[in-house]
This record gives sequence, structure tokens and C-alpha cells, in this order.
Amino acid sequence: MAKVKLQSPKGMRDILPEDQRYFKYILKKSDQLLDYYGFERIDTPMVESVELFLRSVGESSDIMEKEIYTLKTKGGDMLALRPEGTAGVVRAYIENGMNVRPHPVKLSYWGPMFRHDQPQHGRYRQFYQIGVETIGDSSEAVDAELIFLGYKLLDMLGLDNYNVHINSLGDSYCRPGYLKALKDYYKNRSKKLCVNCKNRLKINILRLLDCKEAECVELSKEAPQTVDFLDDECKSHFKHVLEFLDEAKVPYILNPRLVRGLDYYTRTVFEFLPDEENSQASVIAGGRYDKLIEVLGGSKTPAAGWAMGIDRVVLALKEKNVNVPEGLPKPKVFLVQLGEAAKRKSINLYESFRKAGIEAKSSIGRDSIKSQLRIANRLGVRLALIFGQKEALDGTIILREMDTGVQETIPLEKIVDEVKKRLKN
Repeated sequence: MAKVKLQSPKGMRDILPEDQRYFKYILKKSDQLLDYYGFERIDTPMVESVELFLRSVGESSDIMEKEIYTLKTKGGDMLALRPEGTAGVVRAYIENGMNVRPHPVKLSYWGPMFRHDQPQHGRYRQFYQIGVETIGDSSEAVDAELIFLGYKLLDMLGLDNYNVHINSLGDSYCRPGYLKALKDYYKNRSKKLCVNCKNRLKINILRLLDCKEAECVELSKEAPQTVDFLDDECKSHFKHVLEFLDEAKVPYILNPRLVRGLDYYTRTVFEFLPDEENSQASVIAGGRYDKLIEVLGGSKTPAAGWAMGIDRVVLALKEKNVNVPEGLPKPKVFLVQLGEAAKRKSINLYESFRKAGIEAKSSIGRDSIKSQLRIANRLGVRLALIFGQKEALDGTIILREMDTGVQETIPLEKIVDEVKKRLKN
């Protein structure tokens, strides 16, 4: 048989140890912030019923038309790898009777999502998101708090070059008037649209404003704006959101072309985009979805949330050279072992350093003292502990100061305290 070169699927990649520290850094910062603001962790399955996404993100969305991964089980069920997190969280909220909990119910999650999208810089077919959802509160303050949290999280990560783009889509009462005006505008301009937008014109005209093709972007600049068609209630809601943001000193840009790509959004929508001109690489995006819980079978319940693309944030951290801590703590001690007896006893000795909170390293498979000391020197440890056959029999260990080369024999039962003392000085 011819040998087949095995590699990761197109648009998916391995996250190697040197990149894991970025993920750890982002998750640690987000946990600190979201825990403080009362968001509780929820984990939902990576696969859900296809029907869930048909009813939530919309049959005519790009996700359902060309991006979703589907599979048929042996039992005949049609499942999909989750393309986003909100639908699964809402399904869990309904299924588990979370409506009886004190509201708002504030939930956070993180994990992989999947879309059969065209791979490009910062966009993968398996990608990672952190998401937050606030369920059961229609207040403008919730919209503003969510935007504020996104703003603070980016600031905590060391990314201060992002702008909040914000818009209001109105609701089912005022949006029909806007959609009619949009249809009238594009009626005699359809020949200038890209192939995808010619199809969207028939089934989901709002998506025309979300297209990134140059000609479609240019056409959308003169299109009617959603804010001009808001009824009094939606206009008041949006006005108060902006007032909250002003009070919190969160800078924002009114973006009348911002519509988001999912059908469930109502009223406030927002994205965090870098301040470079014409950049489309949003790192946080979300909005209000007051109808979704009812659409999926729950009682009428307002809700809002956002998701942050971890992959794009990692790229941004690298591009900005943000000082991200190393993945593993820097060791202070290196344990050199020689001979079978020493290697057997060194396992418990190494564990005693862990219990004492002393960062240590070893290379238990090596037999050469020179090669082990070279590793210790490369790691920049202060102390090397040399534990050979003789020391294992005598119950002693040699402590070596790496900068001076001075060595001293110490009783094995006193070595942890001695190392603590030396490191403190």
C-alpha cells in the first residue's frame, strides 16, 4: 500500500505547547472578570440537533447554507457540530428548567466551534470562543454591561486598539418598515451585487449589509439606515444604551451597516474591531436576542450576550508583542540523578519539592551528569541537586550552587528546608 501523508484536516490545526500559554492567559483573565460579575460556567455538547440551528441562526444564514458540519448517527438522528454557542446555551436553559432560577441567569462558556468556512488568517474551521449570556433582563443596562465587560477584558489582556461598533436592528414591530425601504433601495441596483448577495436579496435582504465584497460594501454606504426606522420604544432603548456607555466612558462608533450574521438578533448589536481602517477582523461580537428563547420552545424571555474569538485574540497578542507569561513556571531547582537506586528514590524526592511549592525540573531518563547539568544551566536554575548511587545508599544529596559551582553534601531529610532557605536569600 502506498503511504498516505497524514495531516490535520483543512482549516484545522494543532495548538502546540508554545501557543497554549496564550490560551491559558486569555482564559485566566476572562475567568477573573466574569467570576467577579457573577457569570456561572456552563458546558454544552459539541454536537446538537440540526433543527436547533435551523430554528435559531436561520435557514438562510451563511452558517446553515454553506458552513455547518452535519452528520447522521447510526440511529438516524441528524446532528451538527456546533457553529456557535448561544443556541446550545438557550436549549440547555429551557431543557433544564433554568427559568425557575433567580433572574437574570448569567452564564459563561468556552470551547471549540466548527464552521466549514474558507480558511484564512485568523479564521479556522475549528475555532475557539469564550461566550457570555445574560438571560431574563430586558434592561438597556444589560446591553451596556456586556459591552463594558468586553471592553474591560480586552484592556486586561493588553489590547487597547479596538473600537466598539454599535447599531440597533429594531424589533419585529419596526423592522418590517426598514426591510421594505431596503428592498426599494436595492431594486434597481441588484446587477451590481455579488453572486451571494443576489441570492440574499430574495431570502434575507438584511444580510446584504453584512457582505465584505468591495462593490457590495460601496453600495451599502447609501442604503437606508436602521436607526431611521426605529419605533419610539426601540429608539429609547438604544438611546439609553449609549448613555450608559457614555457614563462608563466606553468609546463607541455608531455603525448603521452593522447587522450581524445570525437571524436571532433584535435591537442592540455590536462588534469590537481594530482601529485600522477598513478592518473586518472583529474579536468580540454580540447583541440582544429577545425572541430566541420563545422561538426554541421556552416562555417569552429577553436575553443578550457576546462571543470572543480566542484565535483572533491570540494573533492580536502576538502582533502587539503583549508580554504573556510562559506556560510553565520557571524552575529554581534541577534534580540530577545517577544510577537505578537514585532514580527510584528521586520520584518521591521530586514530589516532596512539589508539596513544598518549589518549582523543580529533572531529566530522569538521562545517565550523564554533564548532560543533566547542561540542561540545568540552560534552564537558568539557581540550584542543582546531584543524587547518585552513593548518596542514595548514604541518605544524602549534593547541593550545587550553579553560579559559583560550590557544592555541599546535605542529609536527604533536610534538603527541602535547605533549598527553601537558599532560595529565600
